[in-house]
Amino acid sequence: AMAAGAGDAGMGIMMAGQRAALGDMLAFTRAQEATADATAARLLSKAGVTGKGLLDFFGKLQNHEYRLAIYSKDSFDRSHPLSSERVQALQQKLRADASWSKPVDAALESRFERVKAKLMGYVNPKQAVINYPESDQSVPAHYARAYAYHLGGYPDKAQSEADALLAADPDDPFFLELKGQILLEDGQPQEAIPPLREAVERSGNAPMIAAMLGHALVETNDPKNFAEAKQILKVAVNRDNEDPFAWYQLGIIYDREGDPARASLATAERNNLEGNPKLALASAQMALKGIPPGTPDYLRAQDIAMVSRAELAKKDKRYRKDGRE
Repeated sequence: AMAAGAGDAGMGIMMAGQRAALGDMLAFTRAQEATADATAARLLSKAGVTGKGLLDFFGKLQNHEYRLAIYSKDSFDRSHPLSSERVQALQQKLRADASWSKPVDAALESRFERVKAKLMGYVNPKQAVINYPESDQSVPAHYARAYAYHLGGYPDKAQSEADALLAADPDDPFFLELKGQILLEDGQPQEAIPPLREAVERSGNAPMIAAMLGHALVETNDPKNFAEAKQILKVAVNRDNEDPFAWYQLGIIYDREGDPARASLATAERNNLEGNPKLALASAQMALKGIPPGTPDYLRAQDIAMVSRAELAKKDKRYRKDGRE
């Protein structure tokens, strides 16, 4: 049409084609979302959990759409179905399920309230002390205020809240972890070690809690604690090798033991996880110079070097020539 002189018509045809392509793409993403919703309904049914909460959630999304003046009658131009469409699709399926009128499991709800309280204390300390005033002596309220006071710079009040939690359940590993964290980050690593040790034991060696214990042992600057810290941190990264903080602490231990090659390998692991391929490559190359060839650590350093070099090669041609900078 454009070649024949009908420029406007040609542009219109091109725009229509682009819109059709966009419509196909968005329809695909909407189908994925619809599949996710159906999967959520199926999993709730399998777990015997009512779907009322799922519908309440979409009701909140609907309210946001109204506030944002999203009045579309269809979802053609959207990557997600409209909330009203999602509610309509889910309502019949969820209401017909045998678990629709089943009350929420009290233990599960209790855990959920703790999670919400902990997140509130971390993410918005000021709001946490409003939502959970000191007149509220429930476990979630103590949990929220403990983190809020800790982050707000009130260590004594934070410790008081942690002690209240431990008075309610002295064996809870997460309450023990909280007490140890407050002490550690308040500059008392030695005092943090006993509750963190117990937290690690009672949690079944949860790697993130173990990493915090390793940190406390390192922070004492007492060489007598380094062997324990090394063992704990090695177990932690074996169970969860995607925790850059644990690798950082392990690197400190190797450095203080006079093992720069494995300190470099730990640094390479950390930088690789943190998305810094240039530093990861440099650290991996340093590790390769000091670790015996053919050993598991040597092979791991080779892997990190290869992955990092490939990532750098996407943006910098210097890394594409012969594998060297």
